[in-house]
Amino acid sequence: MFKRPRTDFWAVGIVPAPIETIDAQRLRALRERITWLPDAGPWRYLADPFALRRGDALHVFVEAFDYRTKHGTIERHELDAATLQWRGARTVLARPFHLSYPMVFEHQGETFMMPESNQAGEVALYRATDASLDRWQRAHVLLGGLPVADASVLEHEGRWWMFFALVGPGGRDRRELHLAHAPALTGPWQFHHRNPVHINLGGARPAGQPFVGADGRVHVPVQDSSAGYGSALRLLRFERLAVDAVECALLPLRLTGDLVSDDHVAGLHTLSGCGPLSLIDVKRIDRSRSKQWLDLKRRLRRLVGRPRALPTI
Repeated sequence: MFKRPRTDFWAVGIVPAPIETIDAQRLRALRERITWLPDAGPWRYLADPFALRRGDALHVFVEAFDYRTKHGTIERHELDAATLQWRGARTVLARPFHLSYPMVFEHQGETFMMPESNQAGEVALYRATDASLDRWQRAHVLLGGLPVADASVLEHEGRWWMFFALVGPGGRDRRELHLAHAPALTGPWQFHHRNPVHINLGGARPAGQPFVGADGRVHVPVQDSSAGYGSALRLLRFERLAVDAVECALLPLRLTGDLVSDDHVAGLHTLSGCGPLSLIDVKRIDRSRSKQWLDLKRRLRRLVGRPRALPTI
């Protein structure tokens, strides 16, 4: 008998606490106060949340993945910033290649997004061209010719730093952290001579927004994949972050899905901050034979060259 295929589904939550205060105890205590984005619908999920606040609106950007096409796009979900009541959502960035991890931030009066696009072999910077944050223009290629995963940037002490993983054999992207630096956001970017600066399956791949803690040190959320992809989240603290030297260590903190959910207990792999709020995603695992038919229909469409119409399951 064939084994039932495994399918991962993620859900995005908004936690009423600043990112620098989040630990396992606080997350568990806030469990009932987490606001969850609406269900994505059949064979879809939302993951990799980042957010910006504009006036009375909280704009949450997520990867929207559809198993019927095995393709991700970027959606913007709008909520009332005071009540966290949902106002609606729309797709704001779609490309022929898969997109995920839509890191958004503001710099010098402009709003930027740096989504993961490792299938295109680049780290590209997009600029918002309207106040609603619905239209984005590809502005710069920061890194090219590499399958970069989950690149995250931070300006710190007059220099820009990029933390990223590289997709490669043997689960390289789950166990190695790489670093690049530049005098300005648009570059020129240089790879750190110590790359990979950190190797650890239990916490290396970037997993959200880097931040400077109360101790003045840079902290980077990282995935703990020791029990499977995105099984938990940890913090990597940089004791030293300089062009000539890097020193970092994993903190004891470990965040898991069971802290906040009864059904999405299989993983937690993003932590991002937005002022007094933090954003997380959690995972559940489905084992349905319907997934086999879904995969078969997608392969048949590819073979006959039909348009990617969404099948009914």
